[in-house]
Amino acid sequence: MTLRICVAQLNLIVGDMQGNAQKIIEAAKAAYAQGARLLLTPELSICAYIAEDLFLRPSFLAACDDAVKTVARETAGLIDMAIVVGHPVGHDQRGKSITVSHRTNSASVLKNGRVIENYAKRQLPNYQVFDERRYFVPGQGTCVFQAGDISVGLLICEDAWFDEPAELARDAGAELLAVINASPFHVGKGYEREAMMAERAHACGLPLVYTHMVGGQDEVVFEGQSFALASDGALMGRAPSFEEKLFYVDVERKENALALTAETARARAPEDDLWDALVMGVRDYIHKNGFKSVILGLSGGIDSALVMAIAVDALGKDMVHAVMMPSPYTASISVEDAREMAQRMDVKYDEISILPEFEGFKASLTPLFGGKPEDSTEENIQARIRGVMLMALSNKHGHLVLTTGNKSEYATGYCTLYGDMCGGFAPIKDVLKTKVFEMARWRNEHDPYKTGANPIPERIITRPPSAELRPEQTDQDSLPPYEVLDAIIERYMENDMGVAELIAQGFKAEDVEKVTRLIKMNEYKRRQSAEGTRVTHRGFGKDWRYPITNKFRA
Repeated sequence: MTLRICVAQLNLIVGDMQGNAQKIIEAAKAAYAQGARLLLTPELSICAYIAEDLFLRPSFLAACDDAVKTVARETAGLIDMAIVVGHPVGHDQRGKSITVSHRTNSASVLKNGRVIENYAKRQLPNYQVFDERRYFVPGQGTCVFQAGDISVGLLICEDAWFDEPAELARDAGAELLAVINASPFHVGKGYEREAMMAERAHACGLPLVYTHMVGGQDEVVFEGQSFALASDGALMGRAPSFEEKLFYVDVERKENALALTAETARARAPEDDLWDALVMGVRDYIHKNGFKSVILGLSGGIDSALVMAIAVDALGKDMVHAVMMPSPYTASISVEDAREMAQRMDVKYDEISILPEFEGFKASLTPLFGGKPEDSTEENIQARIRGVMLMALSNKHGHLVLTTGNKSEYATGYCTLYGDMCGGFAPIKDVLKTKVFEMARWRNEHDPYKTGANPIPERIITRPPSAELRPEQTDQDSLPPYEVLDAIIERYMENDMGVAELIAQGFKAEDVEKVTRLIKMNEYKRRQSAEGTRVTHRGFGKDWRYPITNKFRA
């Protein structure tokens, strides 16, 4: 006998319980028509992930309960189809000084219009972006249910990274493991999952079907890439990445063993995944929050060029407005390159000189500056004038302002608070400067969304980067070379290396001291920065929580 499983790789919206329920219902009906008798949806599919402190609201939990009942009622006619939906279950016991949680991250198995099984996640992650112990208590039980003539053991995400939950399911009679997930993306994570789940399947001697969410939610992105593994860990099928998909896995019993077959999407290069993650992060943030268009300052530099290419790929040229705002220190080639790129991508483009405003500010402030020479104050004034202009255009026309800062700048504070940090979303906030250059070259060699080949003028990529806020300025006037800077940031910020260890690895002591000091002293800026897509295993967001007032040096 053959069981057809449908893995519903869905793009869901946090808090849209009725909308999410309707997606699940539509997926169930479509899968049933294709012969599927088991539908797997992602972890917490009813409310979507990450719902954060919404989990603490009784009305949110009640709405989730209602949505589960809606799915059960509307799929009652799909006779003998098992449907797995993820949702929070339980309540809080509240007092004036303490709250005791009785809430679990659960999944229900629906069949013929009713809940036949419920399973509560046993392993609750509390690292990186995860904060599940704030909201949930661990489950204690095991869930094995029938789909066709096959006994299916149900696990939720982190459960499958540990031995015990899978072993308990096997010992309770499971012949196949179904793992439902909402595991945030970082570059390389998809293949790490496949390798880890291969170990789990092989250790248990059971085939495994891994169901994963897709889509952007605030700073995190889920890439899909669901898959199916044989009992020895061999890959038997893989769903596409960064794409909503009903992915089918056929399970056939052959001589007391289960054989799985499915289509297999190609393995992808890290740059492919990174670009799609950046595009999806922008697209879903804009669309899910109801914005109609975006605006950005196009400086003729590499960062704004990359952000504009991402925005056009995410939204299309008609939703992107670029503004070049030259100052007295803006090179003519910067204006030329900005015009050229806007023309190549065919976006709405304007130029507004900030010279009158800059001179006006200086004239007004000169009596109060006490004859002091120009310094970073005047540089920051220029950045803040541009921020005011972009925010004014945002208010007048309803654009969301995209900020163009990269991870190297956010790390070291090489950005102006209330200036170039103004905006609602930061697409490359988690992309180091060296990677910005790599991805600019990659985008010029690839046109994955058919929005225009070779969009970034070569001179933008090859000329030395500069903020152009004073004469003959380059970034390296203030920072170590980006190859050195980014290597230190990656080791210190992402991997928690200490100063002594970095120096022992061969970095100059003065570079290490400077970079780590800048990272520490600019925490106050990052606290006020816009949300941005997380693409590394540690970004400046949910998984970076450092005090501003802090005397410790690593």
